[in-house]
Amino acid sequence: MATIAIDTEEHSRRSRAFRLSPSAISYLQATPLIAILGFFFLLPIAMIAVVSFWDYDFAGLYPDFLTMNYTDTLGSWVTWKTYLNTLKFTAIVWALTLVIGFWAAYFLAFHIRKTSTQMILFLVCTVPFMTSNIIRMISWIPVLGRNGLVNSTLIEMGIIPQPIEWLLYSDFAVVLAMVHLYTLFMVTPIFNTLMRIDRSLFEAARDAGASGWQVLWNVVIPLAKPGMAIGTIFVVTLVMADFSTVQVMSGGQSASVALMMKNQMSLLQYPAAAANAVVLLAVVLLMVAAILRVVDIRKEL
Repeated sequence: MATIAIDTEEHSRRSRAFRLSPSAISYLQATPLIAILGFFFLLPIAMIAVVSFWDYDFAGLYPDFLTMNYTDTLGSWVTWKTYLNTLKFTAIVWALTLVIGFWAAYFLAFHIRKTSTQMILFLVCTVPFMTSNIIRMISWIPVLGRNGLVNSTLIEMGIIPQPIEWLLYSDFAVVLAMVHLYTLFMVTPIFNTLMRIDRSLFEAARDAGASGWQVLWNVVIPLAKPGMAIGTIFVVTLVMADFSTVQVMSGGQSASVALMMKNQMSLLQYPAAAANAVVLLAVVLLMVAAILRVVDIRKEL
């Protein structure tokens, strides 16, 4: 019996010696996710950063360490003009999607009483997103074209004497298509945030004498800021990386950074495109960091 007791004590001591700490267990549990993110996210970014320093010509790529691609990118006024044009699209689309998305989410959250009706209407909003972005974008062409639905209707009603040319293949068409494509990415996080607001806060504000607009400005909007910030991150990153909408809806008359990179890749200028990608990534990360400095979104995550 004494021998069994000694063996049991020795086994218990060894088990305690090899027992992992809680932090080590947490790291082991996160290892599969870290491996997946590292292979499919960090490794490609690292490869793009490496290729951005390579040399190239019409015949191929040559591993090297040159800053030529960055100096050509940052030293060209065409690049700066393209970035400004991309930021212009981003600012306009963000403002429009924020206004439309907030009021759509506000209506669903506070003016629709039944949860089932809320979900049905929200799913109705997502129906267009079950089709390809390209299809939804191209669907604007017969609407905005010179002989499209809008111009034909306005001419038949006698409002305009001739078709409006700037409805299609212009910056207006680009912004309109982007707002159509990305508004749901603003509606969803704002709606999720508004649904979490305690309705008793509204009653307390009204009991204190606040009007409807005061309740909106002092209660709803401050509590909806995390959802607005998340939606802003979605919309900003999507617009900054969009090239197909700019190419198709502007008719080749406008440009964006992503479209410039696409043209460089079509010309086999991969290191130059990689340098542009690194600069674009840095700009987007700075914008996201600025948003996170203003609004704390951890409560939504």
